[in-house]
Amino acid sequence: MNTHLLALQLMAAQGCLGAFDTLYHHELTEALPGRATARRELAIHAVRALIYSALFIGLSSWAFHGLWAVVVLLVFVVEIGLTLWDFVVEDRTRLLPATERVTHTVLAMNGGAFIALLALNAPQWLALPTAIVWQPNGALGVFLALCGVGVGVSGIRDALASRALGRQDRLQESSEPAQAFGATGRSFLVTGATGFIGQRLVRALLRDGQRVTVLTRQPRQAAWLFDGRVDCVDSMDQLPPSRRIDVIVNLAGARILGWRWTAARRAALRQSRVALTARVVDWIAQAEHKPALMLSGSAIGYYGVQPQGDDTVLTETAPPQPVFMSDLCREWEEAAQRASAHGVTVACLRFGLVLGRQGALPMLLLPIRLGLGGPLGGGWQWQSWIHVDDVIGGMAHLCANGAGAGGSYNFTAPESLTQAQFSRAAAKVLHRPYGLPTPGWPMRLALGEQADLLLEGQRVGPQRLLASGFVFRYPQLAPALTSLA
Repeated sequence: MNTHLLALQLMAAQGCLGAFDTLYHHELTEALPGRATARRELAIHAVRALIYSALFIGLSSWAFHGLWAVVVLLVFVVEIGLTLWDFVVEDRTRLLPATERVTHTVLAMNGGAFIALLALNAPQWLALPTAIVWQPNGALGVFLALCGVGVGVSGIRDALASRALGRQDRLQESSEPAQAFGATGRSFLVTGATGFIGQRLVRALLRDGQRVTVLTRQPRQAAWLFDGRVDCVDSMDQLPPSRRIDVIVNLAGARILGWRWTAARRAALRQSRVALTARVVDWIAQAEHKPALMLSGSAIGYYGVQPQGDDTVLTETAPPQPVFMSDLCREWEEAAQRASAHGVTVACLRFGLVLGRQGALPMLLLPIRLGLGGPLGGGWQWQSWIHVDDVIGGMAHLCANGAGAGGSYNFTAPESLTQAQFSRAAAKVLHRPYGLPTPGWPMRLALGEQADLLLEGQRVGPQRLLASGFVFRYPQLAPALTSLA
């Protein structure tokens, strides 16, 4: 058996598995480059990727003899150490989905196998004079070299993302506005606290002197995330009825963008929003001290699809439509409104596109940063947006004022733009060209009805927020994007 050739074939398999893990998990489902807590994980990934890049390219067409064989083995030892460190960091900062855990297990087994096979050849290489010898491996060698280039690009991407997250942390600490949520010392329960908006909200509450309990599937990670300053529970059953909760902010919900809305995925989206909200309301029914206020997340998807060419500004009184995204928001709000039967004021927050250094904006800006910005699917669809600072400010405003009589609030900026206008403004802020059109049909083919989130839109106005006296910090898009660039 040619153990060296088998080792290279296993390395090729490692490259394919690694590409799947990076694209599907790290970029798409987990979105690590935009996750503040992933800074250290990304730095480890960057170093490992650059090591793998050198190994893939080096072993693709060269043999390492003498002392060079020792160098290769030492590099593998370093890679194993980094992998173990990565496992620890991942365990502390996030809950890996089942597919990622399985993929990592297969990667570890496959990696151990090809390292062991290479090690079997080490005595033979060590006995030869020290040299790097040209030893091409045909198509397999070419594929390994291409894997090396790809993993190198991935490593550079992760290094830049880690550096950007560090810079963003420093900027965020110095630029986040102070928010007043009413009387200090109140007890808040926050669901979805480890998400993009939830993290900002919890930190704002802590700065304002509030006491915070978070409901999360990852209590240990949440405790680390917030430096042990919050109470963490993984189920409403862990909160006794005697526990005093003054305000509930319900932001939990699985990521809406992703794979097609199959029956199973629709059920999962409903479970993470409607079913969880129902459990929170069931706890309220048993609570000895009823919360005064519940802010519950929703989205402008409630209004369904607004026909292109229709410039009507949709206010909170506009009706829903018989489409999935509208049904999901309606059911979510109905589950929350059940709390009003127990004397709780309920306000449903219909979020537009939330602009921040996390969330959907980095992915939306990526083609523009690459100079490929332009109208998407014609560009006439309305894009209603809001800066994350105004999201937190709006929540603080509603908490401080008791949310009026409850009901629904559109969390969108006063300025509505078409997708083309939005992309043109972003290109100007980023100093990139604009004009390359992107057809909508490939997105429709890949995503089905979910493509409506990107190719259709709604022109939504924050009528009730403005009427309540809330003043937007970023009422216009250009300054909002400039603050995040």
